[in-house]
Amino acid sequence: MWIMVSGPYRTGATTDKERKANLDKLNAAALDLFHLGHVPLVSVNMALPLLEAAPGASYEQIMLPLSRALAERCEAILRLEGESPHADLEVARVKASGGRVFRAVAEVPETFDSE
Repeated sequence: MWIMVSGPYRTGATTDKERKANLDKLNAAALDLFHLGHVPLVSVNMALPLLEAAPGASYEQIMLPLSRALAERCEAILRLEGESPHADLEVARVKASGGRVFRAVAEVPETFDSE
């Protein structure tokens, strides 16, 4: 399954160190999903290089449209704990397109590759 990993990144994080800690949690969960045989997507990982390449662009100008587009294409979402209005919007998008919502890696079934 293509599974979006969503949770706090900027919400509540006032320093680069706190944002990095949040991103590390998202990436650790993504790696767990990968080991279960899924394709994990962390939208902030896709947005940050674009933001770096687009001086003057705001986080909202790039992150919000990108995450919405990704959420609509994912079959499921793993919503990590913590307050994040943006992550809640991603959950709503995945649900609206018929996707599943997981709240922990342990809820995600393993994929069995036939090769």
